[in-house]
Amino acid sequence: MLYAQVHLTLPAWVQERVDTARDYPGDADKVALAIELSRVNVEAQSGGPFGAAVFGPDDRIIAVGVNRVLPHACSVAHAETMAYMLAQQRLQTPRLNEYGGPITLATSSQPCCMCYGATVWAGIDRLLIGARAEDVEALTPFDEGPLPEDWVGALQQRGIEVVRDIRREAARAVLRSYGETDGGKY
Repeated sequence: MLYAQVHLTLPAWVQERVDTARDYPGDADKVALAIELSRVNVEAQSGGPFGAAVFGPDDRIIAVGVNRVLPHACSVAHAETMAYMLAQQRLQTPRLNEYGGPITLATSSQPCCMCYGATVWAGIDRLLIGARAEDVEALTPFDEGPLPEDWVGALQQRGIEVVRDIRREAARAVLRSYGETDGGKY
């Protein structure tokens, strides 16, 4: 029998930890939430050290995501893609900025090659990043995959503003903590 559906979920602790009524007015506030999601995901052993949040033009959360690759045995269950899929379900559109932008994604670490592509198609206007790919690869066992040489410029040509190194050291601390575990089994 072929499987006819995919069922992906966030861990239960997300409902208790995320205040959807709160405004996140600054870029640092948005990335701090993504980093906190990544930190709790590691501590709860509910996935890898990555968190992301999609924000609407009112600086409020549309959706969040954390890495759920190993718990769901699904290579696309990255924090960014989880946040995108949940935001798309909530807004009922595959292009989030068609809802009434600008739409911002804050992520604890630079998107991998898959999440980079998803960012192009999801309708994101601003991309806020904590740690860099080289931090991920130096501090954890993850391979972030190939990106265009000027990936930031390529996104900017598509109208996506990219801001890097927001709370980078805090994001690196989560990656370091994860990398020091027994090979990242969650």
